[in-house]
Amino acid sequence: MSSLPDRARVVVVGAGIVGSSMVYHLARLGWRDIVLVEKGMLPNPGGSTGHASNFIFLTDHGKEMAAFTMDSARQYRELGVYDETGGIEVARTPERMEELKRRMASSTSWGVEGSRLLTPAEVKEMVPFIEDSVILGGFYTPGVGIVDSLQAGTLMRQEAQEMGALTVAASVEVTGIDVEAGRVHRVHTDAGTIEADVVVIACGVWSPRIAEMAGASIPLTPAVHQMIDIGPVPMFANATKEVGYPIVRDMDTNMYERQHGNGFEIGSYAHRAILMDADDIPSIAASALSPTMLPFTQEDFDPQLEDALELFPEIVGDESVGVKLAINGLLSLTPDGNPIIGETPEVKGLWSVAAVWIKEAPGIAKTVAEWMTNGEPEIDPHGSDIARFYDHHKTDQHIAARTIEGYNKTYGIVHPNEQWESNRPIRLSPFYPREQDLGAVFFEAAGWERPYWYESNKALLGEYGDRVMPRTAEWESRWWSPIINAEHLAMRDRVGIVDLSAFVIFDVTGPGACEYLERLAVNKVDVKPGRTVYTPLLNAAGGILADLTIMRLGDDRFRVVTGGGMGMRDKKIFTDELPADGSAQLHDVTNQWTTIGIWGPRTRDVVQSVTEADMSHAGFPFLTSKAVDINGVRTLASRISYVGELGWEIYVPIEQGLRVWDALWEAGKPHGMAPVGIGTYAVTARLEKGYRAHGAELELDFNLVEAGMARPSVKDRDFIGREAYLRQRSSPPVAILSTLTLDDPTSSSGVKRYMLGREPILTPDGEPLVDAKGRRSYVTSAGSGPSIGKHLLMSYLPPNYAKEGTKLAVEYFGERYPVTVAIAGSTPLFDPENARIRS
Repeated sequence: MSSLPDRARVVVVGAGIVGSSMVYHLARLGWRDIVLVEKGMLPNPGGSTGHASNFIFLTDHGKEMAAFTMDSARQYRELGVYDETGGIEVARTPERMEELKRRMASSTSWGVEGSRLLTPAEVKEMVPFIEDSVILGGFYTPGVGIVDSLQAGTLMRQEAQEMGALTVAASVEVTGIDVEAGRVHRVHTDAGTIEADVVVIACGVWSPRIAEMAGASIPLTPAVHQMIDIGPVPMFANATKEVGYPIVRDMDTNMYERQHGNGFEIGSYAHRAILMDADDIPSIAASALSPTMLPFTQEDFDPQLEDALELFPEIVGDESVGVKLAINGLLSLTPDGNPIIGETPEVKGLWSVAAVWIKEAPGIAKTVAEWMTNGEPEIDPHGSDIARFYDHHKTDQHIAARTIEGYNKTYGIVHPNEQWESNRPIRLSPFYPREQDLGAVFFEAAGWERPYWYESNKALLGEYGDRVMPRTAEWESRWWSPIINAEHLAMRDRVGIVDLSAFVIFDVTGPGACEYLERLAVNKVDVKPGRTVYTPLLNAAGGILADLTIMRLGDDRFRVVTGGGMGMRDKKIFTDELPADGSAQLHDVTNQWTTIGIWGPRTRDVVQSVTEADMSHAGFPFLTSKAVDINGVRTLASRISYVGELGWEIYVPIEQGLRVWDALWEAGKPHGMAPVGIGTYAVTARLEKGYRAHGAELELDFNLVEAGMARPSVKDRDFIGREAYLRQRSSPPVAILSTLTLDDPTSSSGVKRYMLGREPILTPDGEPLVDAKGRRSYVTSAGSGPSIGKHLLMSYLPPNYAKEGTKLAVEYFGERYPVTVAIAGSTPLFDPENARIRS
């Protein structure tokens, strides 16, 4: 152990695989004066790294996690610590076999090579000790492997030390963190104090406790994952390597099994969720094995042992095979199942790299190190960003409820639109009682209960008949209703009212407000008061960070409106760039305002009937905003649309929201106004207009030119990402965001199928499309287009395929379906002249 220095540029807390990966990547990016503090002994410090099963399955339905995992496997290979064994996910049920087809598609979308489906006999050929009569088939990936994570951590620390960048302080415990003026300043340990510019919390299950020392929150909980190692197994008596057969995931029982030298390891995610508090984890001295290897609770594992016996009777049923090790191992769980990475919103210079598993650790560490160095991570980490959490997400009650609900879904068949059930409702709009009366089916967004459709609109199904594009397949009918498409058509024909309470709203004020926003926004915000500006935000590399609207309310007053899902992340982006001289201030006024959207060709008739304000096109042009009094309530109306129809977003003081809703509702009755859910607002109407959504079409992987969002000219004022954006504009795009139509949804069984998103786009003969940057084409968004009469897909395509009329294919549950490029670029399929929105 090296002596503890008085000062460091960065202190990394925790020397498991995550912390070791962090110091390695920081050193490689030029950081020096790095101190790695670890309270345990090395090379095995006693955290989750020391007892992890260490296998890596590459495929994930999520793009971000798949990218982290594949990059980690690449790094482990380069370090020489990765043993490629192959892996098989087996299915016991027909439903699981369908899910394995879906995993095949995800492998194609993200570039996981060599995956294929297996028959039970083919599984048996690879894993001769499996009972193949129990299974219906398997999903095989040759790149699955075992990593020596402790050796990987040792090699990473050694390389950082050899570069002269790292001091390792083992058997040293952090006892406090000082924060001054909102920024981390020093770290206290039982071996001394270190002045530090940056602190990285990479200590897994202990992370919440360390964050709390600095007044920050890392909302995770330690949880038990049970594992036993049995042996010696006679058939492995002459084993020459740790794993000689593919690793098996018994997906339907939430278990995994693998050879472990002359033993056999069985792990389970099927038992009850067993949570702990970080402060209750035993000390190193009080631990029989290690602080994260707790006494085994046999009664929780007994049912899983029966499942393992059924699948591997030759091994588990052998009475000569005993239990070598049985533990309740601790790992980290989060409320949404994603890692928690990034700079904490509460404290500048305090970074979290927590709830990271072995399979994604080096990839995440590389991403965070890039993020810390220049703000330009190669992999977009928005789904794992610590800034995504709202305050209610950070409560013990919410963390416990969601992690308990999510634990048994670790290997679950989880629908893309599946909703959480626990700890709801949390946030209710003023209109919630009316929406309940209308039979709203609520989806959750940022804690808000948002109507996705209304059962009261069932009568519209008869009005529109087959135009509602009914579905018969169970999977895509789940979390969906044809009423969504009926609401869509009613809005297009007449008028619809939408609850937009989940919007996040910031007011920006002060003499420097305009200059501050100009530096952030791609598009010009120095416009006349009363104008509304739609604008993206970029990072320095020209990647798309956010898209939102900004209203200029006065010379020194602006209102920023962004989506609820990205709201807190966007708040951090804005907060980080506030001028040090205090000339601009940011006020989060989300909980002071509620928002009503009202759109459709009869909208002006409805709104004009409840206000004396001039709502005519001349009196209230598109992309303007002004005060409008409705039923005695002073509101702010903005003429803008995310659905491609005439209408307004109406911002109302939250305590008066129901009064305005009721006034509009009564005024809308003579015009056939329908309540319209988010299924229309965010999916069907958006897709018909080709509007891009952050987290789907808009992310760091793509730029504004590729997204078809580059305006004819670039403003003269400097803004973050401007130089990169100018370079992007000077070259032809490597990919072009396009809208495709599904030509024939009929499957081989005769059932019509409809894609939901993230499926691979292929040539008609099944070859993946790969652009010049190595990015594969996949469906970024998918949904019905009721006004078009087609199911619509959006995808980035290489330029030679991004041509209207090009015939391609999409893979969905093991079959290829024909699609046609309808639009290459941003021209809408519906109302391409935008006459309706500007009427």
